[in-house]
Amino acid sequence: MNRLSERGLQEGEVFVEACGVRLKAVIDAAPVGMGEGIEAGDSVLVLHGFTGSAESMEVVSATLRDHFRVIRLELIGHGGSESPKESRPYAMEACAEQILEIVRALSLERPHLLGYSMGGRAAIAAAVADPQRFSSLVLVGATAGIADPVLREERVAADRLLADRIESIPLAEFVDEWMALPIFASQSRLGESALKRARDQRLANERTGLANSLRGMGAGAQRPLFDRLEKIEAPVLLVVGEADEKFRDIAALLETRLRDARTEIVSDVGHAVHLEAPETFGKLVAEFMAGVTDRDRARLTRIRNGASDASRDRG
Repeated sequence: MNRLSERGLQEGEVFVEACGVRLKAVIDAAPVGMGEGIEAGDSVLVLHGFTGSAESMEVVSATLRDHFRVIRLELIGHGGSESPKESRPYAMEACAEQILEIVRALSLERPHLLGYSMGGRAAIAAAVADPQRFSSLVLVGATAGIADPVLREERVAADRLLADRIESIPLAEFVDEWMALPIFASQSRLGESALKRARDQRLANERTGLANSLRGMGAGAQRPLFDRLEKIEAPVLLVVGEADEKFRDIAALLETRLRDARTEIVSDVGHAVHLEAPETFGKLVAEFMAGVTDRDRARLTRIRNGASDASRDRG
């Protein structure tokens, strides 16, 4: 595989072969002056939710790219990434390895990892698989799977039925049903123009990719990771909407299981905090990541100074 230097990354679309799957990423320009001095924590890898794409996370990039290089990855089965018919590459473990391979292929040095909903579950899986790979995690309306085995089996059955339905009806009919779910009701305040853009973006996906995504890395299909969360060494910011009661409870649970985590509840919004309150969301996330980056750089300076002192002592 060709490795792309982070310093040499150009703004625009890039396609990368990751674990046998061709994935698309959108790279947003680094802030002026960063190109000659990219360090750990200067980049943010962004993961969308189910039926999303790089386009659906553009608002996240808009709030962060003045301070960080932003890479919006389209997960398997979504957007311009490959939608294979074989089910194996859609397993959450496989998706986590694909994310890690993208980090290696783009030569990203300990990027921040931000994931929304399904993308948040994928972010957790990638961080558990390689705990030292990321500078921080930001999880928006996310969970680590379904711990209760009975509920998990019920969700698997429901997702399989929905996957079959996606393949048997026009995509537009499924998208309209999906956008009408109660969890997205608060997005109505975004207005007709924004909802139409969201609908058009979802319609650009392929039915095979969406169906197999549910079968392979749905919340029930993935192995629950609550018992492995303490492996994650990076600080974690959990962002949840005040109206998203289910995920407020999940965030409280995640915070108790993670080594270094805090929760921010954003008032008057629902599941998609980044869409419903972009300015508040961007400020929260940028300040969190900047604090993590400053801490990492201070630690790196101490390590380097210690190494220099040791060298002088040996001399």
